[in-house]
Amino acid sequence: MKINQVKMKQKCQTLIKHPTSLILFLVTMIAAVVTVFVLGYLIVYILVHGIPHLKPELFAWTYTSENVSMMPALINTLLMTAATLIVAVPLGIFAAIYLVEYARKGNKLVRVVRVTAETLTGIPSIVYGLFGMLFFVGYCKWGYSLLSGALTLAIMVLPVIMRTTEEALLAVPDSFREGSFGLGAGKLRTVFHVVLPSAVPGILSGVILATGRIVGETAALIYTAGTIAKVPGSLFDSARTLSVHMYNLSKEGLHTDESYATAVVLLVLVILINMLSSSMAKRIGKDKHGR
Repeated sequence: MKINQVKMKQKCQTLIKHPTSLILFLVTMIAAVVTVFVLGYLIVYILVHGIPHLKPELFAWTYTSENVSMMPALINTLLMTAATLIVAVPLGIFAAIYLVEYARKGNKLVRVVRVTAETLTGIPSIVYGLFGMLFFVGYCKWGYSLLSGALTLAIMVLPVIMRTTEEALLAVPDSFREGSFGLGAGKLRTVFHVVLPSAVPGILSGVILATGRIVGETAALIYTAGTIAKVPGSLFDSARTLSVHMYNLSKEGLHTDESYATAVVLLVLVILINMLSSSMAKRIGKDKHGR
């Protein structure tokens, strides 16, 4: 306790002596409080308006205009997330490995790829949706399907996974690589047995961000995956996700209460996915340090 009090006094004295530091400290604290307040308000608002309208009918296996069940949309969301990550995660990780471990330093191609990835990250999702509709739905003739939506979302989240993986690989100390080479390991073995396991927590953070964007995406899927509220029998069948389901209910204006209930389920789903991913990252980190 005495040590903490001394540290607090020293911190206060430093802030008083440097007015600029005090201003920046206050601005930072205000920004943090506002952010937490807005996030808390949104969560409470969704829960208050949605929980009272959660009914067993909303979890019926078959969707009808009377029960407006979200169960098919919930299953489609999980299928869409899995299909997208199966495509995007390997591509993003291997692309990042090439940029960090194999491409020469100062390579112009690396600069172009990084600038392109950062540019693609800021493109609105509806643009991806229009591209997916023109290419996958129209040119490839796959129609409004789970496959069209998954590939469109894979293109959308690929820059996020690639850039976070790249930063995670760059954070691995060069001494790890030098030690592996010194023991006689080759380049490929060093990358997959030394560098990549050390970067797993950072890679998972990128996958978590990508998963959150996939689950909450609406605009891109309306133009590619369609809005049929039924579990698809194949990759070429239409698949309405939870976010699209919530949008359709609120747009119609006849089932606003059910749309709030859908928002609650969507919120819980995102929180559960983030918690599972975070726990996996912590376990992997503990195993790595334990070894």
